[in-house]
Amino acid sequence: MSKTTVAAIQMVSSPDVQDNIATAGRLLAQAAARGARLVTLPEYWPIMGMADTDKVARAEQPGSGPIQDFLAGQARELGIWLIGGTLPLVSGDAGKVLNTTLVYDPEGRPVGRYDKIHLFGFNKGTEYYDEARTIVPGATVGSFEAPFGRVGMSICYDLRFPELFRAMGDCTLVVVPAAFTYTTGLAHWEVLLRARAIENQCYVLASAQGGTHPNGRRTFGHSMLIDPWGEVKAVLPEGEGVVAGEIDPDYLAKVRESLPALKHRTM
Repeated sequence: MSKTTVAAIQMVSSPDVQDNIATAGRLLAQAAARGARLVTLPEYWPIMGMADTDKVARAEQPGSGPIQDFLAGQARELGIWLIGGTLPLVSGDAGKVLNTTLVYDPEGRPVGRYDKIHLFGFNKGTEYYDEARTIVPGATVGSFEAPFGRVGMSICYDLRFPELFRAMGDCTLVVVPAAFTYTTGLAHWEVLLRARAIENQCYVLASAQGGTHPNGRRTFGHSMLIDPWGEVKAVLPEGEGVVAGEIDPDYLAKVRESLPALKHRTM
């Protein structure tokens, strides 16, 4: 199989959904202009509210709403596989949403969905987060088939749970839309991404929020593409932009042939 260019969008999202949509559209066009056939947006790209509850008011029903219309339209207009970072979808729990990744093929058709399973909690003095207050956890592992192979889906805090990645099965690529805090990102982001690539012998494409947001939260950035040997092929430290690189199925096969760790598994 031939090589495929993939890209991750990095943003510094605000509470204004329309402004974020405009920024995402501009960056997606840049990624497509660089030859990307698959592109992922970061977690919370449509809204990083002044309060965690702000996203509840912008939650959409599955299959309907301006955020989903934008994603489907961009996939179709740019002719790309578009992984829509995350957006808030209505849940069965009043006051809470599902934090959901939706996938669209180059015709703009929905072909995949994953609801974030592991919800972030952190308490270190004045820095405190509890996603469970406003998000209902998902329960199903997510993946979809792209032209170059299976793509596994994870979201941010999922990165700390390697058993989820094993449950995805044999993937060529795993995507990680994220909004890692600066504190936890500085300590753990790259090492966890590289570990997931090495132990699953696959490419990892991570799209992050990267900067200081109007609500005062600082996210770590460092969107990157990592190959199956654990080498970082491209990275963007901070600010909005595009990270792009190639998925090489031949190289992936050589890594697995020379070090057949997946075949050596006994558990």
